[in-house]
Amino acid sequence: MIRAYKFLMRPTVGQTQALGEMLRDHCSLYNGALQERRDAYRHLSKTSITYGRQSAQLKEIRAFDPERQGRWSFSSQQATLRRLDKAFAAFFRRVKSGQTPGYPRFRGVNWFDTVDFPKDGDGCRWDSTPYDPVTRVRFQGVGHVKVNQHRPVVGKVKTVSVKREGKRWYVILTAEQPEPEPLEPTGAVVGIDMGIANFLADSDGAFVPNPRHARAAAAKLEAAQQALSRFPPVRRDKRTRNHQRAVQRVAALHRRVRRQRLDHAHKTALILVREHDVIAHEDLKIRNMVKAPEPKPNPDHPGSFLPNGAAAKAGLNHSISDAGWGVFLTILHAKAESAGREVIAVDPRNTSRTCPECRHVAKENRPDQATFHCVGCGHQAHADTVGAINVLRAGLVRRDANPA
Repeated sequence: MIRAYKFLMRPTVGQTQALGEMLRDHCSLYNGALQERRDAYRHLSKTSITYGRQSAQLKEIRAFDPERQGRWSFSSQQATLRRLDKAFAAFFRRVKSGQTPGYPRFRGVNWFDTVDFPKDGDGCRWDSTPYDPVTRVRFQGVGHVKVNQHRPVVGKVKTVSVKREGKRWYVILTAEQPEPEPLEPTGAVVGIDMGIANFLADSDGAFVPNPRHARAAAAKLEAAQQALSRFPPVRRDKRTRNHQRAVQRVAALHRRVRRQRLDHAHKTALILVREHDVIAHEDLKIRNMVKAPEPKPNPDHPGSFLPNGAAAKAGLNHSISDAGWGVFLTILHAKAESAGREVIAVDPRNTSRTCPECRHVAKENRPDQATFHCVGCGHQAHADTVGAINVLRAGLVRRDANPA
């Protein structure tokens, strides 16, 4: 299996400058390749430019501009061109499927934060010495950079990436390692119901509170955004140090919220995986759940619209995004795979409207957000717990119908 590792780097001042120049030059290569594709398509011949054709031009590009393009790894530049090719492949896939296409766009220097090295030893070299809290990674054109290796890397390193997040630099490794030993079976099964009031409720009646990290940081984010808005839009080379500090402050607050959300997701998923052999959850279509409601034109007054609940839906969308269900489910599946546990996704329809006692399904069974009161048999419970029980039952039925 392939596992990723992310470590903080401690570059010197000169290495920081060189890393920034590497990102700048790869961004220039990306934008130049994108412009070539656009120009070729606009030509009367409608020429199609492929990755192979652009990769073959790299030798000439490096010879023409040795100061900016010739100093960096050839394979990392090929990876940047592959990145553009994947963007076009995704664009055409969405066009064919009828989705919103999203044509590949030019990248600004501040929006191009990652350079990939497809193979360890080709333009980069991870220090393969035994575990040491301070190790080094070497990049062509940059040198040996110190790395805070907070855990050992198991397996053979396959790829290396450099990532910039604000003022910090990270190295991301992917290592191929043997399948881990599964955890000892516990004999326990559980169903979970994702929510807003509570992050999740399980079929055993337990609840995990929703930390609402973004809401907790809302006041600081609002103040930081107001401070940033005081600076009028100007060209990048005319921006002041105060403007740069305001931008960095906003970015730092968003990074903190993201790290808090990841930490909570990792800890919650770890507890579930350690204590249960089978975990069933709702197969949520989160992208559809956070869509804005369609406008309702007013037939009596052309050009005006009827209320459509957009304000209330926007608040719900913010709460769903703040909960981070998608991140949590991704982490849960990854941890379960490593631990030899089984995770089952089931259809979420009517899970909170079905009585677990008499199986009666009705909208009236759930009079409010937290209460479940069956109109058929009178069974009462917390609505989220009922939903988790029904999710578990559906998951076990699906598991028995599709044995491994």
